[in-house]
Amino acid sequence: MNTKLFRIFPIIVLVGVLCLGALPAHAAKIRVVTTLTDLADFTREVGGDLVEVRSLATGVEDTHGVPMKPSFVPMMNRADLLVLVGFDCEHAFLPALMEASRNSRIQVNKPGYVDCSKGIIPREVPKSTDHSEGDVHPYGNPHYMLDPVLAKTAIANIYNALVTFAPQHKAEFTRNRDAYLAKLNARIVEWEKAVKPIRGTKFVSYHEHWPYFAARFGMNYFETIELKPGVDPTPRHIQELVTAMRAGHVPIVVREPQFPEKAPKRIAEQAGATMVTLPIMPGGVPHTETYIKMMDYIIHTLVAAAPKR
Repeated sequence: MNTKLFRIFPIIVLVGVLCLGALPAHAAKIRVVTTLTDLADFTREVGGDLVEVRSLATGVEDTHGVPMKPSFVPMMNRADLLVLVGFDCEHAFLPALMEASRNSRIQVNKPGYVDCSKGIIPREVPKSTDHSEGDVHPYGNPHYMLDPVLAKTAIANIYNALVTFAPQHKAEFTRNRDAYLAKLNARIVEWEKAVKPIRGTKFVSYHEHWPYFAARFGMNYFETIELKPGVDPTPRHIQELVTAMRAGHVPIVVREPQFPEKAPKRIAEQAGATMVTLPIMPGGVPHTETYIKMMDYIIHTLVAAAPKR
């Protein structure tokens, strides 16, 4: 948690706690809080009319540092389930919110704590977690949701948690899950076909969001604009990256909307590449409100930006 956030967090907790008494103790629907918007979309798809889902993120935030709001505390206090990415993705904000929520149902190792990384084999597990290497993730890269095949593991974890919480509704959860997976599987086939002509295309991005995506769709993840994870680039790093991109004929620069446009745009211009802005979760750019719409946007934008062969 950054210093400014640490100073204001006691105020957030106080306001949140004061709100707790004004809330009803029970509700007909299963109350689910998710950290990110893709998890919220999956939960709504599987839970259907039986769930009330709130996401802490809206889609435009840094997944590692969603700004905390006073409303988060009572929201989490009421939650039956807390659904998270895992692999320490939410380390900067979630533990403090969980403690402030005073909700025993959603704590680690409780049934209401739903870690969607369960069953995922992580990429890029660091050999060292020394802070000199930047904001490294000790359990591996947490951005597996950008691989739609691995996203199905997250869906399975959400389904299992809902069935455990409300076994009487298992049949409905199962119908909903199967219907959504049928749609997602059909789109995966379409996406793989669409990206086939640009397989092997090199690209850079601001943050290391894309290793799972690149591996799934056969693209070449060349480098990041960040000097190290969570560390902004220096002028020297930018110049070295531009030189390497020219030599390697890298045609695409990906800018995630969480980061400023200036450096990616400059790098693209100097390297003779095309800059595209791609969301990393639903809602990151307009018309990407769902996971499928987001993946559609990512695939079609990259295909349009890649050089024609």
